[in-house]
Order: sequence, then C-alpha cells, then structure tokens
Amino acid sequence: MRSPEGRLAEAVGLALAIELDIKAAEVVLVKKRRPATLFGQGHVDRLAELVEEQEINVVIVDGHLSPVQQRNLEKAWNAKVIDRTGLILEIFGARARTHEGRLQVELASLTYQRSRLVRSWTHLERQRGGFGFLGGPGESQIEMDRRLIGDRITKLKRELVEVKRTRELHRGARKRVPYPVVALVGYTNAGKSTLFNRLTQSKVFAEDLLFATLDPTMRGVVLPTGKQIILSDTVGFISDLPTQLVAAFRATLEEVLEADVILHVRDRSHPDTEAQKADVELVLTELGLSEIVDRGLTEVWNKIDLMDEEGRADCARTMAEMPDRVLPASAVTGEGVDGILSALDEKLRKQRDVLALHVSPADGKRLAWLYQHGEVLEREDSDEDITLKVGLDPVNRARYEQIFSA
Repeated sequence: MRSPEGRLAEAVGLALAIELDIKAAEVVLVKKRRPATLFGQGHVDRLAELVEEQEINVVIVDGHLSPVQQRNLEKAWNAKVIDRTGLILEIFGARARTHEGRLQVELASLTYQRSRLVRSWTHLERQRGGFGFLGGPGESQIEMDRRLIGDRITKLKRELVEVKRTRELHRGARKRVPYPVVALVGYTNAGKSTLFNRLTQSKVFAEDLLFATLDPTMRGVVLPTGKQIILSDTVGFISDLPTQLVAAFRATLEEVLEADVILHVRDRSHPDTEAQKADVELVLTELGLSEIVDRGLTEVWNKIDLMDEEGRADCARTMAEMPDRVLPASAVTGEGVDGILSALDEKLRKQRDVLALHVSPADGKRLAWLYQHGEVLEREDSDEDITLKVGLDPVNRARYEQIFSA
C-alpha cells in the first residue's frame, strides 16, 4: 500500500514535470466523498482561504473528480481545478513528440473533455492553446458542439489505425532482419531512459522528471557474444493510470507486447518501490501479459548508488536467491550494466531451439545462412554431408523452415 505522503510527493512531482510553481501541498483526509465537492464544507472553506491568500491560480486534486465536483470547486475557490487524469493528460500533451504520440494524446484528451463541456468557467482566462486543462477552456471550447468532438474522435481513431498498420510493417521489417526485441518497462522516473542511454550510448531525453519519456525509442545494441538486439524504451507506468490513456496508448505499448524479453526497471531506492512494482505488473496484466507476469519478470534494480548499506545487503541476498531474476545496477554510474548485457545474452540463448541438421557440402547457401543467423554449436564433416547442431531463436527457426522447407 502506497503511503499518503508518497502519493503527495508523486503528485508534486507530476506538477513539477510541467513546471508549475508549487505554493502549497498537503494531504486532506476525506472520511466521506461528497457528491457535490468531494471534500466536506470545512475543507472547502479552509482551502478557499489558502487559495486566496497565496494567490493560487491552479489547484490539483490527486484523485478523480466528476464534472460537477470540478465545477463546484472552481466556483468555491475561484481558481482552475484539475484532477489526476487532467494533470497526466496535460503532461502527455506537453511531452509527446511523434505523430503517433500527439494523436494518442489528443484522442485521450477529447474523450476526457467530452464529459466536461460546461458553461460555468466564464470567470477563467480564455483559451491559451494546448488542451486547456491549465489555462481554462475558453468560450470557444465551452461551446464546442459534442458532435464535432465525436467526429474528431472518429477521425483520430482512423488515423491511429493507419499508424498502427505502419508500425506493424516496421515490426515485420525487423522480423525479416531479424533481431530480438528487448523492452524496458517500469514505473515513471525509475531510470529507464538513463539506462537506455547507458546501454545504447545514445542521448534520449532523460531527466529526473515524471514522464520524461512518452514516445517509444528503439536502438540497436550488440551483446557480449556479438549478438545484436533492438532495445526499446517505453512510456513509464503510474498508479491509477487514467483509463483513457491505457486505451489510447495501447499502440505505443505494443512494442512491449511484441518483445522477446521484457526487463522491469525498478527504482530500488524509492520508499514505495514495492507498490510501484505492483502498479507496473497490473498494467502489464491489463495489456494481456498476465502469463509473463505470473512467471516472473527479470528485474533491473536501478539506482543502487542511492541505496544505504542495508539496502545493498538486501539486494545481494535477493540476487543470491534469484540470480536469474534480479540485476542490480546504476544507470548513472554504470555499475552493473555489463551484467545486464551478459544476462540478456544468456536469456536469449536459453530461448533458442537447438536443431540437428544434415547439410550437403555443396549447399553453401544453407550453410552461410545458418552461420549468419544461428549459433553453430557442433559440426562434423564427412564426404556425404555435414552434421550440425545449431541454436536458432524461434523467429529464425520459422524463417529457416520457410526458406529451406524443400
């Protein structure tokens, strides 16, 4: 169970991710949810005084607000009020860079806005661009016809189908290469992008911010044995991920669904690391990966440079008990990174099929293909044929059988 203080710290981190100036932050105990305002009248009045005294323009409620609750709180506090869903959508709107990312954010945002078309925000600033969660929707947004929003949503879904088709073509091209795909998943700000940069020697945007990465990034990596893989950095997961985003970003997370290996990157120094792990596994289960989750993901215990001696000792004990499941590392210092690459080599080696083949000495094409795409474990030459034991990953085995079926 995540602590209230941990939730508050995360909410502050989300606000800082879009450069909001935090003037006050506190945990408010809600014994009974009020349909009109969520909070009791005493809390509403007290916070109204705080908002006026501190000249606060935006109030973030780290939870779900109904359209009625949001409207009534804005009236009571004379400030813009956004809930957790609105805040996350605002961050996604600011960070999405690819065409697909922008389409997905707009789709999620319009779906969210469609239920919140009200006429009570006229005291707020007019539309400033973006998705309007922070700057006030403006009169033009308020009067937007629901049918037009529905038409735009339909168009966006069609465009995303085309994007998905393009991504499937790209995946098909990679399978023809083919290289195994390794996906990094984890809670937001767990250090995935920093680890990605360390493993690939690239410069993907990586900051100490929640949701620093929103678009999937892929790079080639050569493992110690010389085997090449494609490493994929993905959007970070978070607790209470808005349902609109789980659906809208499914195409982005398809890189995870297609991966040969999934590495769960955890910030092992975080006080709520166990709760974060549960949140990541829940989202993966919702994506249809329950079998992989139940088997147990390989975990990278990142940020060990921030652990105290007790934490490092616990890490060493767990690694001794489950050497195939836990990989301690620091993406910042580079400690443990070589171990991750070696572990990937070994994991992919175990996934391969070992075939006993008889090849004619004159069949140079088949021999060259096997040496290029597999690992020749044994070879015995005779005048009649060449006997081979070859390790092939599942994709290459299927290709071999298709190409050389005759």
